[in-house]
Amino acid sequence: MHFAHLIVSLQAKLRLIMEKKKYLFVALLFTMVQGVVFTSCGKEDNRVPPQPEPKVYFTLWNQCDALTELKAYVEDVTNPKSSNYISAEDRIATFDMDGTFIGELYPTYFEYNMLEYRALDDPSYKDIAPDDVREAAQNIRDFVRNGTALPSHFDMIHAKAAAKAYAGMTLAEFDTYVKKYAATPANGFKGMTYAESFYKPMLEVFDYLKDYGFTNYVVSGSDRFICRSLVESIGIDPNRVIGMDVCVSSNEQGENVGVDYTMGKNEYLIRTDSLIIKNLKTNKVRQISQEIGKMPVLSFGNSSGDEAMHNYCLSNPKYRTATFMLVADDNERDHADLEEGARREEKWRKNGYTVISMKNDFKTIYGYGVEKTDFVFE
Repeated sequence: MHFAHLIVSLQAKLRLIMEKKKYLFVALLFTMVQGVVFTSCGKEDNRVPPQPEPKVYFTLWNQCDALTELKAYVEDVTNPKSSNYISAEDRIATFDMDGTFIGELYPTYFEYNMLEYRALDDPSYKDIAPDDVREAAQNIRDFVRNGTALPSHFDMIHAKAAAKAYAGMTLAEFDTYVKKYAATPANGFKGMTYAESFYKPMLEVFDYLKDYGFTNYVVSGSDRFICRSLVESIGIDPNRVIGMDVCVSSNEQGENVGVDYTMGKNEYLIRTDSLIIKNLKTNKVRQISQEIGKMPVLSFGNSSGDEAMHNYCLSNPKYRTATFMLVADDNERDHADLEEGARREEKWRKNGYTVISMKNDFKTIYGYGVEKTDFVFE
């Protein structure tokens, strides 16, 4: 009996030991899990999140007065502590297009080149082009190839001829036509199409201003729909483009005026041959006032057609403003009229505009790998 009692006693102690071990194991497991959780949380709380690399702007510019003035202006008017602070909704920047951020001397304006092709070379149109359209196109060809002076007020002659040349096209058809022509090699250059012929340093200006809360508008003398087609690739929304305008109408509207005609659900818009406005000089100011509804605080241009827009900007009574004029003074990387460039630079400085020298201020114009060549005419 004593031996049996001893066995029972040993069994009881063994169970007790096992129970204690189980408890210790569970406690140890809990402690380990708890340590992992709290250690993990502690590390997460104490970890310093990686800081993004600061964005680098203007990699395609040389250090220059124009760039210094632009950055100083932007930093001032976007600083809430500055007396010159401009709220984001009023940070309006206007840009001319041809010669300001896209090439124009290859060998002339893009829309002039395209009209010359349309009326004189396009097999689908050249045989039916009206006489005045063919004459305007021939004036462009003679100017480009022979140096013959363009007729007086040719900007209006071209505008009316261009309205006729594309009349009847839907807006989608015209967009396709522009992009197809723009995809051809840019005359006078190797390694670039017309669609690629942006001044790459100026695209950095768009990017910089956008990041600082500016709204960028293209205000061009070229056809609004041509501008829209060209700037789509650089992210300019179509509602930020102002240009020369022709009337559009419903394909079924005929001679009916818009106030007397109700467009049907199955109808679509087409271009007409009726010119509304050539968007140059004070017409640019008119269009800015009517379409934007606010005065710009920054303005960029390159020619006399942009002076009124600049002066309108400088007359802003509410905010500090700045205006910039590009000068085509680089005959190594671009086709520039150096004498005309010098005259313009002198005039722009007298007018109080900041001058951007394409020769001195740009590391590249059209991008590395693009080479200037002689013009080629077939």
